[in-house]
Amino acid sequence: MSDTRLRLLTLNCWGLKYVSKHRKERVAAIADVLAASDYDVITLQELWVFADFEYVRAAVSKRLPYAKFFYSGALGAGLVIFSRFPILAATIHPYSLNGSPIDVIAGDWFVGKAAASILFAHPVLGQVQVYNTHLFAKGGDEGAEYQKAHRLVNAWEFAKLARQSAELGRYVIAAGDFNSVPTSLPMSIIRDHAGLTDAWVVTHPNTPDPSPSSPPSPQDAIRTHGVTADSPLNSYSAGKPLEPLARKFQGKRLDYVFFRQPSSPPASAHTPILRPIDTRVVLTERVPGSAFSFSDHFGLEATFAIDVPQDGSVHVPAPALAQPTHDASYVLASVANPQPALAKDVSPEAITQTLLSLTARYRYAQAQGRTQLSIFAVCIALLLAVIIGSAWFPRSWINPIFMVVTIALAWLATTMLYIGFVYGNWEVNALTNIIEELELYRGALEEQRRSQGSRSP
Repeated sequence: MSDTRLRLLTLNCWGLKYVSKHRKERVAAIADVLAASDYDVITLQELWVFADFEYVRAAVSKRLPYAKFFYSGALGAGLVIFSRFPILAATIHPYSLNGSPIDVIAGDWFVGKAAASILFAHPVLGQVQVYNTHLFAKGGDEGAEYQKAHRLVNAWEFAKLARQSAELGRYVIAAGDFNSVPTSLPMSIIRDHAGLTDAWVVTHPNTPDPSPSSPPSPQDAIRTHGVTADSPLNSYSAGKPLEPLARKFQGKRLDYVFFRQPSSPPASAHTPILRPIDTRVVLTERVPGSAFSFSDHFGLEATFAIDVPQDGSVHVPAPALAQPTHDASYVLASVANPQPALAKDVSPEAITQTLLSLTARYRYAQAQGRTQLSIFAVCIALLLAVIIGSAWFPRSWINPIFMVVTIALAWLATTMLYIGFVYGNWEVNALTNIIEELELYRGALEEQRRSQGSRSP
């Protein structure tokens, strides 16, 4: 096992119990492939069934003995990370907005979409923080502005987490299903504010953009453009009606591997460099002996080279207040004064566009809340009418009907009260906080740019 190379795989497993087709067969096939692989880190999404996690963990434990299954929401986040290196810490950050509890079919609110991460100590790099996430699904890149808001909130919160990790002196690798195409606003926020680099773009430079008159073949879309979802070659999306953007690329690139160096301490001649040398879409074939794919997404693997100084010496930061009592590679560094904001950051124009979506969602949430509370009031009035009216119908056969109607009205009233008042206020307050934060941040960026402009010769 080389410590100057790091290989990672990310895959959305589509593993929802009772809903995902051929789940058990596909999970078993995925486990077999992973057991025969030489990955150092594996990040999986939509692996919701704990028994499936245990099955995969047993299969890969020889090479990847360390694993974490992350819990979030009512049904679990579906996020899993396997590692060759000992896990020093594991955290999960549920996103503050994840859809509505009334949207049962989408299910994002119930699973608690989140950013999960592990921290491990690499013999050469030192601290490495690996993020695994699955952003809010509903609300496409081409939909109404208010539908984009929750995914934008996810992207902003994810970018802040990744940036903070780098400012603590850690290497950052971020992988998962981001449910967004590369040119979308959520991806711009993640790349620019967190300072993350797309490993696929680095290893596939100068990729031509297909024209509407000559779209790539499905095979070229995978090899050249990194398509991982909605591909005609996937058994679960073949024949599926596609959006214009998916038709243009013969699918969508929704799965990514990002990386960045630590922002503090500053890079020096003795600091190793994490450099992607190869990325490819994998698990594009059918499950052996079956007519279905491994998942409704393809997998994405990334191989990184770890460039070390020519003299072989490596600088791994040690704690500022205490001397290490063991190998410095396994010390948690403490950086009291991280580097200032990155020179490249989210543009004020991107923040303005984000604020437009969030403001539209804020107004939509307020209108929805008023509507739902009005339904609650109507249900209460109908309940009172049923209760009073039942005294005028002494015939016994009508009582069961009244009981069913009463139960239905009581359920609807309770649901509308919760959605319209409790959740409605939650969403409005969360949006208010993020809107104010982004407005402050936009002002700070503009002030910083003005200051830099005034100091320029």
